Amino acid sequence: MPVPATMTFIEAAGSGGPEVLRPATGPVPQPRADEVLIRVMAAGVNRPDVQQRRGAYPPPPGASPILGLEIAGEVVATGAEVTQYRPGDRVCALANGGGYAEYCTAPAAQTLPWPAGFDALRAAALPETYFTVWANVFMLGRLAPGESLLVHGGTSGIGVTAIQLARAFGATVYATAGSDEKVAACERLGAVGINYRSADFLAEIQRLTDRRGVDVVLDMVGASYFPRNLRCLATDGRLVIIAFLGGSKLEALDLMPIMTRRLTVTGSTMRPRSTAQKGAIAAALRERVWPLLEAGQCGPVIHQVFPLAEAAAAHALMESSAHIGKIMLTVAA
Repeated sequence: MPVPATMTFIEAAGSGGPEVLRPATGPVPQPRADEVLIRVMAAGVNRPDVQQRRGAYPPPPGASPILGLEIAGEVVATGAEVTQYRPGDRVCALANGGGYAEYCTAPAAQTLPWPAGFDALRAAALPETYFTVWANVFMLGRLAPGESLLVHGGTSGIGVTAIQLARAFGATVYATAGSDEKVAACERLGAVGINYRSADFLAEIQRLTDRRGVDVVLDMVGASYFPRNLRCLATDGRLVIIAFLGGSKLEALDLMPIMTRRLTVTGSTMRPRSTAQKGAIAAALRERVWPLLEAGQCGPVIHQVFPLAEAAAAHALMESSAHIGKIMLTVAA
C-alpha cells in the first residue's frame, strides 16, 4: 500500500481538558535510521497522554508532539539500519510519541511482533503497560516466585497487567480498588481485592499476611500513601513508585523503618529512558512474557474502544476512572 504524504492525527489545541483534542491533518513522519514507520491500526490511551494534554508531561527532545505512546499496525517503511522488520510485518510498539495518528514512527528496538492469535486492538493494548510492569515490578522490584505483591489501582491498565504477570510468575497478589465492582474484577484476575474506600488497606494487608507484610508494593498514588506503603512492606521489602496521583511531596516522614527493616524505595518513568534501555525491556518481554500471552495465561482487558476522532471522549473516560482495564482507539482496518 503506498504511503500518502499527509495523514489524520489528533492535535491538542493548547493545554487543557479533553475538549482541546481534535482531528487535524499533517505530514506523515519519516523514519530515522533505527526506526520503522507503522500504519497504525489501533492505539492505547494512557495516563501519560492525559498529563501531556494538560501540559504537565512534555515530550522529550526529538519526540513527536502528538499524543500516543502505544500502537499496533503494519510496517510500511524501515530506516537504513533496521534489519529485523520489513514492510508488511505486523507489529506493536512502545512509541516515543505520535500514536494518535494514521502513521507513527517507533525505534525498531521498541517494537515487537503481535503475539500469535492477537488482533491489532489487543496487540496495541500491550506495550505501555507490559513495558512498565516488567521494568518496575520485575526489574526494579525484583519480584520472585513465592513472594507477594500489593498493587494499587488494581483495575487500571497497569494494575490489570501487574496482577496477571505476578500471578503467572508465581507470586501472591493483593490489589486495591475503589468499588466492590472493581474489587471483584481484581479477584477474577487472581488477586485478593481490597476496597480502599471501605477499608484501610494497611490494616487489611497486616490482617491478610498475619502482620508479615508484602515483598513488593507497586504504587501510583505517591505521597498520600507513602507512610502506609512503608508499613505494608515486609523486612527487605521494595516500594516501587510509578506515578503521583496523590502528590509527590510530604511534610514529615519517619525514615527509620527504611533502615531497621532494610527497605528499598525506588521508582521510574518509562518515556525518558534510552532506546537501548527500552530495547532491553522489549527483548525480555519477547523471551519471558510473549509465550505467556500466546498460551492465554495473561492478556489485556479492554474496557472500551473509541474511533480516533473521538479521542476527547476516551480521555474523559480515562479521567473519570470508571474504566476497568484499557481504553483504546481504532485507527484503520
